[in-house]
Amino acid sequence: MAFKITVLNRDNEMKASMEGASQAVLAWKGEYEEGDRIEFCLPEKNRFYIVRVDDTMDESYIYATEDVLAYDIPFAEKKTSYNPKSFTGERHYLTIRYAADYEIRAYKNLAKNVMDQHGEHGYYPHAYANVETRGEAVFAARNAIDGVTANLSHGKWPYESWGINQQDDAQMTLDFGRPVDFDKIVLYTRADFPHDNWWESVTFTFSDGTEETVSLEKSVEPHVIPLKRQGISWLSFGRLIKADDPSPFPALTQIEVYGVEMGG
Repeated sequence: MAFKITVLNRDNEMKASMEGASQAVLAWKGEYEEGDRIEFCLPEKNRFYIVRVDDTMDESYIYATEDVLAYDIPFAEKKTSYNPKSFTGERHYLTIRYAADYEIRAYKNLAKNVMDQHGEHGYYPHAYANVETRGEAVFAARNAIDGVTANLSHGKWPYESWGINQQDDAQMTLDFGRPVDFDKIVLYTRADFPHDNWWESVTFTFSDGTEETVSLEKSVEPHVIPLKRQGISWLSFGRLIKADDPSPFPALTQIEVYGVEMGG
C-alpha cells in the first residue's frame, strides 16, 4: 500500500493527485474552491506520520487511527482562524511521510496539531469543547493547539483562541489518541487587557482518573506548570475560576503538553 494525496471537489471529482512508496509529495497548480477537501491515503493505520497540509503551515506530527484522512479546506468564516495566505493562489505543496524514529522518540509538545479540525477525522491530537463562543471559528477549541501563541489581542488569525462564551462550566478536552508521558503543561492565556479577564485557577482532569488544580496569575507570559503523568490518553481543562475583574472574557490562546510517547 502506497502513500497517496488527492484533492477532491464537492462532487468527489479529482483535481490533483500523487502517490509514492515511502512518501507522497503533491505539487499542483490550480485554485481551491468551496467544498474542496484533501484525502491522505496511508499505508497503515495506528502509526505516526508527518503531514504538510499547506505550504503556509507547519508540518503536523500526527497519530493516525484510520488509513484515509480527510481535511476540509476552510472558506469564508471558517477561514478566519487561519493565516489569510493559507490555501490561496494557484500553487500548492502538500506532503506526507512516516514519522522518523528520532521524531517519535523526541521530547516535544505532544498537544500541537496545526491541521486539527472540528469532528473526528482519524488523526490526533484533537481538541474539542462543550462550548465555543457563538460557534465562531476564531474561538474554536482547535485554535488552542495550532501552535500560534500570539495573545495580545482577540479575533482573527494570529489572535485566534478558545473562547468560552462566558460559560461557567466550560471545558475543553485534548485527546492524544494514544497514551503519552509528560512532565510539563504550558498555558498561554489570552491577555488582551482590559478587554480580557483571566483565570485564578483551573483544574486538569486526566484519563487515569486523577486531577490537578493549579493557580494562575494575570500575565502575558506563558504559565509553565510542572505536572508529571504517565500513560495518559486524554486530559480536560475545566473548573475555570475567573478573577474578580469587570471583564467577562477570559480565553485560552494555547495549551502545550511536553513529554514523550509512552515508554519513550
